[in-house]
Amino acid sequence: MKPRAVHLLIVALLVLALADHGAAQTRSSEHSVPAFAPVPSDPIRLGVIGKMIAAAAEGDTIEVPAGVYREHLRIDRPVTLVAQGNAVLDGGGSGDIVEISAPRVALRGFTIRNTGIDLDKENAAVRVLAPRATIEDNTLEDVLFGIDLREAPDSVVRGNRIGGKNLDIARRGDGLRLWRSDRTLIEGNTIHDGRDAIIWYSTGVTVRHNRAHECRYGLHLMFSDDVTISHNEFSRNSVGVYLMYSARIELTQNQLTGNRGPSGYGIGLKEADQFAIRENLIAGNRAGVYIDGSPFTDKKPGEFTRNTLAYNDIGVTFLPSARGNELTDNNFIDNINQVSVAGRGALDANRFWKGERGNFWSDYTGYDQNRDGVGDFMHESQTLFDNIMDRQPALRLFLFSPAQHAIEFVGRAIPAVRPEAKFTDEVPLMAPVPIAFTAASGREGARTLLLAGSGGGLLAVGSAILALARGTQRVRGRAIDMRVNSTGGST
Repeated sequence: MKPRAVHLLIVALLVLALADHGAAQTRSSEHSVPAFAPVPSDPIRLGVIGKMIAAAAEGDTIEVPAGVYREHLRIDRPVTLVAQGNAVLDGGGSGDIVEISAPRVALRGFTIRNTGIDLDKENAAVRVLAPRATIEDNTLEDVLFGIDLREAPDSVVRGNRIGGKNLDIARRGDGLRLWRSDRTLIEGNTIHDGRDAIIWYSTGVTVRHNRAHECRYGLHLMFSDDVTISHNEFSRNSVGVYLMYSARIELTQNQLTGNRGPSGYGIGLKEADQFAIRENLIAGNRAGVYIDGSPFTDKKPGEFTRNTLAYNDIGVTFLPSARGNELTDNNFIDNINQVSVAGRGALDANRFWKGERGNFWSDYTGYDQNRDGVGDFMHESQTLFDNIMDRQPALRLFLFSPAQHAIEFVGRAIPAVRPEAKFTDEVPLMAPVPIAFTAASGREGARTLLLAGSGGGLLAVGSAILALARGTQRVRGRAIDMRVNSTGGST
């Protein structure tokens, strides 16, 4: 090789090395929060509505007549678009349908349907790239991603109905997604047949009066703090609500029912911190609550108060890493396994009572002689079959079988094989804790209220029967005393 060629080769290698070093420095200096790739601004052919937007001034309200509009919109100025009658935006099965790139845009009353199906490009019905947007009272049908907010703080997503495409769940997009969109209000929406409603890196978000069903995660938090989740209904998903790597979360008065997918949690917590879970109905799930490494620090105990966990396969599943939780005034009603430890370990670092208040357990076998509402003996879990099943989940196959009864008989008959109690409740409650409950909004929420009323009626009937039975026992007791006294006892 000639000297000049060698020289050029060395120079080229030095240039490549310097470029790679610069790229490495750039990567190391990036913020810990990853960023979305820029959304490509493909040229959009202006249709009827597009021309109306182009002719509008800032702050204008554009009223769109009823009809089917087969166009894609880019809203690049602060305007309000309002559908008059049944105005339909049809994406024709390609790309995104509405892109909002200006602040203070409102989009109300449209039917938006038929996005593309490109998961790499994340085709969405509505993508918001600017703050203070209002997306309200729209119906989204046959969409890959529904409403996608990217760095769009102080926005409002209210009263929308979001339905995904008829695809395998692994190929669906998120019905709702927030990315670095602080202080957003998510209210009164219904999401179905999507992947997740997910909140990423967003603080101060409020989620209330929504419904999610037939999704993977009804609601999924990732690295999002100071979030309030209340009066929602999450049913028939794989997971109702999953709180991951987030702090200062309040989860109150939600319904989490029938979540029985591969995970099957009503509520899942993974390395969450400073959370309060109060007055929720958690019923018919594979596991009512799943706790992994939560709370993450010792700043505040994990609070579970006044929840009803009923008819789940497992009421609460703890991983051995779960420490510092306090469970009080909850109702554990007829869960197949009230409390489970997944893997080896004890629950000594978690408390099932506080002061003079524990929880109500439907399988508590003690009594209340002084009628103060608290059982005279502690409640503890020493069921041999449950203990074995915690370590060998495959044995659930034998639930309610003669094999289970045989194992329980051995556990009662031979104290030496009886396991250590998984947990104890020093002050178990003798009656369920009443919980004031408000259902999700909307027509289906009204049905939920009716169910809640029916449940309250059944509880009242059951209480009356119990009181009658106790009254009968007292009458019989007095009759026996009278007979004893009349045959030789002193009065």
